[in-house]
Amino acid sequence: MKMYVKFDFNTLCMKVLEDKLKDQGLKYRLLNFGEVELYESLTEEQCKIFRKNLEDYGIEVIESQKTALVQKIKDVITEFIGSDEAAPVKASIYIAGKLNHSYGYLSNVFSDVANTSIENYIMIQKIEYAKELIVSKKHNLTEIAQILNYSSVAHLSTQFKNMTGITPSYFQKIIGMRREVSRYDKQYSGAV
Repeated sequence: MKMYVKFDFNTLCMKVLEDKLKDQGLKYRLLNFGEVELYESLTEEQCKIFRKNLEDYGIEVIESQKTALVQKIKDVITEFIGSDEAAPVKASIYIAGKLNHSYGYLSNVFSDVANTSIENYIMIQKIEYAKELIVSKKHNLTEIAQILNYSSVAHLSTQFKNMTGITPSYFQKIIGMRREVSRYDKQYSGAV
């Protein structure tokens, strides 16, 4: 049996982080955007153990303030793309407002650390979200274009094809074919 699930990376990471902090008996307070305020200093050994425990889940402790800021920018972008309220607001205004820095500064730091622009990162994330929405089959392409604040389905299709090499319609077709094959395999897997 196949099952499709949707999950929120931020919630998942915060839960893992909280569990690992509790496991180690640390006194802490979780802040927004992957920040943790520890109420006590950690020994080098405690830091090493904590980092190792997080690495098992693909989470790493960030040392540099610029790298931490880039992660915050990425988190805000994820929030922006998934938020119904943010759609009419420009991404640059939303990001600058959430992080209390000028967009120019944030853009420069992001480009320096991530080796890509915020705009390109936003496009990539929007297309990834579009894929999730297509797979969920809860929305048609017109609705997906509206959810992601594209001016039209044609605009969504152009960006989708530029990023993936295929159109959203063809992506839908591939997902449909995979589901059919899966149903067929399930139906006839017991028959010999």
